[in-house]
Amino acid sequence: MGQSLRGFYPELIARRNTDKELWHASYIQSYLERDVRSIRQIGDLVLFQSFIKTLAARSGQLLNLSDIARDLGITSNTAKHWLSVLEASFLVIILRPYFANVGKRLVKSPKIYFTDTGTLCHLTGLTDAQHTISGPMAGAIFETAVVTEIYKRFMHRGRVPKMYFWRTSAGVEIDLLVETENQLIPIEIKHTGTARPQMASSIKTIFKDFPDKITQGYVIYPGEARLPVAPKVMALPFSDL
Repeated sequence: MGQSLRGFYPELIARRNTDKELWHASYIQSYLERDVRSIRQIGDLVLFQSFIKTLAARSGQLLNLSDIARDLGITSNTAKHWLSVLEASFLVIILRPYFANVGKRLVKSPKIYFTDTGTLCHLTGLTDAQHTISGPMAGAIFETAVVTEIYKRFMHRGRVPKMYFWRTSAGVEIDLLVETENQLIPIEIKHTGTARPQMASSIKTIFKDFPDKITQGYVIYPGEARLPVAPKVMALPFSDL
């Protein structure tokens, strides 16, 4: 979690004496003044920065743009436009729900993740490692780290990642579904140091919905042991990614 607080940009990793707060503050300012304006004209950069911080507080959660637009006093179309700018410039990843004709009522809202946990921590005002580990955003930060690491691995191989999540109105949820050529790989993300069989409950449920597409599931957690937690479900340490 200490590295998640610092972030994964090369300069912050290579130069350990670089002040992370100053670096991220400078990065956000450069992003606003240079990258955003080069993509599309944003009239009110101060309000746009408030929009970014509001999204940061919701990283790893279902995204309700209408609520955010109302809270900030902007239109829903403006919120959609600004979100498309953030996605196009790779500051955020939008994870959309996976749809399949399995006769279930599915949640349709997307989820949002910031592509760097250091930027996420900076935007949410997290500066202390212990508070980050034990605070209310610890689970969201860890989930963000896992999702973005998998996303980056696909991108580094020149492949467009087909990544989704799964959530039914009955409450069955899979944090991440990775689609390959003919298969789905369900991944649950748990911020706990000990792997337990209960972690695989949602994965065991989705096996029944896609018996021909899913042959193996995974639980990613911040522990150290690689071990099975259920039939065809393996717990993997985050360090294995």
